[in-house]
Amino acid sequence: MNKGAIFPLFYLPPIEFFTKLQSTQGQLLLEKEEHFPKQTYRNRASICSSNGKLDLVVPVIKGSKNQTKAKDVRISYDFNWQRLHWLSIQASYRNSAFFEYYEDELAPFYHTRTEFLFDYNDGLLKVIMKALRLKITFDYTENYQGTYPEFIDYRNSIHPKLVSDYESKAYYQVFEDKNGFIPNLSILDLLCSKGPQSLQFL
Repeated sequence: MNKGAIFPLFYLPPIEFFTKLQSTQGQLLLEKEEHFPKQTYRNRASICSSNGKLDLVVPVIKGSKNQTKAKDVRISYDFNWQRLHWLSIQASYRNSAFFEYYEDELAPFYHTRTEFLFDYNDGLLKVIMKALRLKITFDYTENYQGTYPEFIDYRNSIHPKLVSDYESKAYYQVFEDKNGFIPNLSILDLLCSKGPQSLQFL
């Protein structure tokens, strides 16, 4: 029997992440000690724009030749990505049913600088869980382990470049008339569309 599950820490995680999160029994671990993998949801999120799926990428400072632990990855501010992300989010969800309910909680993440990506994602996750009314507590890994035999390991299975076995139920999206339904976007998409009913949807 599994003792729980271990999850990576993502930027505005996809719906699949929260579906697996709320259905897990036992201890929940967030991976803090792994070497930071590139081109994953750890620093990118997918939202629905008027032109279809739009990826928002948080730029990170390139490390030395040695691989960098997730907790030590620093965010780059060489250009104003926060402004671009926030403008994209506003353009995508301003006309949704519930964006205004969460706007004030989200806005500080796009106007205040955070040094480390892990801290940034962790803060966003707590805001999202509060919005979902999802009362779950995490523990953080204290060292890196390649395998967790007694845990369900989601560190590599929830990935933008992998075909997921997750089947997303349809819900109304802002630009659905133009784009059709786009599954498994950022949880932000679901929150802005379903609001307080998002947890029941999951």
